Amino acid sequence: MREEIEAFLRHLQEERELSPNTVAAYQRDLGDLEAFVTEYLGTPSWDWCRVDRLTLRSFLGWCQERMLSKRTIARKLSAVRTFFRFLHQEDGIALNPARGIRSPRGERRLPGHLPRRGVDQVFSLAERQAEESTLGGARSLLVIEILYGSGLRLSELHGMNLEEIDLKGHQVRVRGKGRKERVVPLTSSALRALSRYGPRRAEIVGSSEQGPLLVNRRGERLSRRSIQRCVRRLIREVGGEEGVSVHSLRHSFATHLLDAGADLMAVKELLGHASLSTTQIYTHTSRERLSQVYQTAHPRA
Repeated sequence: MREEIEAFLRHLQEERELSPNTVAAYQRDLGDLEAFVTEYLGTPSWDWCRVDRLTLRSFLGWCQERMLSKRTIARKLSAVRTFFRFLHQEDGIALNPARGIRSPRGERRLPGHLPRRGVDQVFSLAERQAEESTLGGARSLLVIEILYGSGLRLSELHGMNLEEIDLKGHQVRVRGKGRKERVVPLTSSALRALSRYGPRRAEIVGSSEQGPLLVNRRGERLSRRSIQRCVRRLIREVGGEEGVSVHSLRHSFATHLLDAGADLMAVKELLGHASLSTTQIYTHTSRERLSQVYQTAHPRA
């Protein structure tokens, strides 16, 4: 990989403090760009000054020929824009060829979420399993209580430490995208699940009130994949819809709040969104539900 890309990735990791997954995504997208430019120019010996707007437009066409989705192409273009902006600011190129190139207009997909009845079924199953007083059962209940009760991302729950929980204040400090910190409330049922899980955790790691909240049987931080498997298993066992995942609990959290009349700005802050437009997609979900209710219930619909 060219040294300019490596310098850019170090900038993302060390200065902007982006997550490893985000840096890896940038690396893949810019690796595709580098491979395309080498093929497009017909020589392995080139520099970024030779990449112009026509080259970048041809790269987008190359992505379309490979049947990539509009969402994926837009993400790759975003990575390219950020990279060339970095090169321009670091005086690596005189002009930024990515400026003014428009992203393909993608489909606005409604996020998947569980209906309230489905959420109730998942919690009933998790509570029955937690009554067995095993590490796995108590931990599974805590996982869904926090994911749905506080609307957290998978990465935020995965990185949570026990000392970040304020039991008296019923809240927890989490690190979101870009390592931005925010404080979110914890439900009373989540705190009850925590008190049930605490003794099982102590059997593994001792009575320490610090360290990873979620641990495996070896006392190590529970992996993201294990959290995903836990949630998917619970949803599958209650006959949940295909494609419903960990992130669907976050979507359900936002949708159910808005359905109950919560303020959009408050939901934005709870979710940790940087832009209100990101939160507004949940209003479309609620409107879709209202439309379905109207079509089925109104006698002249």
